[in-house]
Amino acid sequence: MMELRAEKISQDFLRYSAKDGYFIAVQETDFCLAAGTLTVVTGRSGSGKSTLLHILGGLMKPVTGRVLVDDVDLYAVGEDARTRLRSRHIGIVPQRLMSLASLSVRENILLPTLLAGEAEKFAPRADELMERLGIRKLAAVAPSELSGGEQRRVTIARALMMQPGILLADEPTGDLDEENTQSVLSLLRETADAGTAVLLVTHESEARNYADIYYTMEAGKLERNT
Repeated sequence: MMELRAEKISQDFLRYSAKDGYFIAVQETDFCLAAGTLTVVTGRSGSGKSTLLHILGGLMKPVTGRVLVDDVDLYAVGEDARTRLRSRHIGIVPQRLMSLASLSVRENILLPTLLAGEAEKFAPRADELMERLGIRKLAAVAPSELSGGEQRRVTIARALMMQPGILLADEPTGDLDEENTQSVLSLLRETADAGTAVLLVTHESEARNYADIYYTMEAGKLERNT
């Protein structure tokens, strides 16, 4: 069981068209992602959702504040240590579809376990996830032959392979039809129920129906809904 906490984090970017030359992507905020909960953050494009997720995932150092994973400060440790922690304990579903063209669907899903030297141990889980996400028949197919929705499901399966304590998903249903959207949201709900701390950032309002905690984000400001 793992917990992720952010304390007084904020982020801004240089933008000459903005007032004072800076665009505030994330206004100073505290945030907690507890084990066994599904937290949903909704908001329009450009509201700061993806920036928040990148900060929480150790991919973008905040201008202020710190991010703690079980009391380890993500940005106080070196890059190598941060990468090791992220690869073993944090599963990330990026908004941008990412697969290695030289590998099959199954090999792409197994990639984190291959890098960790545990592919044989996790092979049954790869088959289970492919079956659950409706891509089992595509196991030997190259990524270039997949639709956007199929590639999205490969990315989700890969993020879940190592059974991470923390899962951060950026628009995981963005390329999916209604049936597959329901399937993915149900899987994320079950993942949280099994003890994982799950964060879902999305413009999909229906996701709130699966959430334990629900936030909206607008102009970089995060607000919890009751």
